[in-house]
Amino acid sequence: MTTEARAKEIRSTTDKMISLGKRGDLHARRQAAAFLRNTIASIKEVDDGVEVQNALQKLFSDIAPRYAERNGGYTRILKTAPRRGDAAPMVIIELV
Repeated sequence: MTTEARAKEIRSTTDKMISLGKRGDLHARRQAAAFLRNTIASIKEVDDGVEVQNALQKLFSDIAPRYAERNGGYTRILKTAPRRGDAAPMVIIELV
């Protein structure tokens, strides 16, 4: 949940990153790595150890394959009530 202006900016960036993930070649990985920080996306317990997955790995292995058949429009913006206090337009942004 965020403001409408911020959600529109997030949408453009998210769509570009998922498109790079769908391409999947080395150049696309490097372009995405230049934008994404080295942040931890998920931690899973495997047999007798822990598997840590960063944001770049998650983009190319989990998120991009879900949208292989889709030609764009990976996010949805749903408008909600204005924020209390300054009446800024609030929205919910989600992956389709």
